[in-house]
Amino acid sequence: MRINTILILSFAMLFFALPIFAQGKIGIKTNLLYGVGTLTPNLGAEVGLSSHWGLDISVGYNPWTFSGNKKMKHLFIRPEVRYWLCERFNGHFFGVHLSGGSFNIGGIPFPGLNDKFRYEGYAAGAGLTYGYQWMIGRRWNLEASLGLGYMYARYDKFECAACGKKLESNHTKGFFTPTRAGISVIYLIK
Repeated sequence: MRINTILILSFAMLFFALPIFAQGKIGIKTNLLYGVGTLTPNLGAEVGLSSHWGLDISVGYNPWTFSGNKKMKHLFIRPEVRYWLCERFNGHFFGVHLSGGSFNIGGIPFPGLNDKFRYEGYAAGAGLTYGYQWMIGRRWNLEASLGLGYMYARYDKFECAACGKKLESNHTKGFFTPTRAGISVIYLIK
């Protein structure tokens, strides 16, 4: 499936399906840490399912190629179910999340990969999250979160970051890693 089709379907799910299940507040968010740290535009939404439960879905898409053909192109979607200890959108929460998407990385140092090669494939995983949200205005919140879990990647390895023949096909790698990190700004629309 083409990356554009995946992106369109992800955003359609995010903005048209989530409000149907909302029983309370709806928050639209962006993860500043992810966006600035990787130059990845990202958008998420969280809806209240009950007084202590919420559903968060975030999408990040990086289409950029930098000078010297350096790239960290990717499309990832991350759904998460959250349990709020106090009330939704305020205080401590714990979550269980899934992660999945495709990537094309080359010429950029990345944990576990040699920047002299290009890697193209997909990854999927799951993890646990802890986070905290502060109310900073009537409709604005700030969130800090960290998730740890397991990721599985399947990818092809190419000779160099810009060009080259395929060196390995269907290489697989599984590892425990941070699966989520964020400092997010949230706008509450309902």
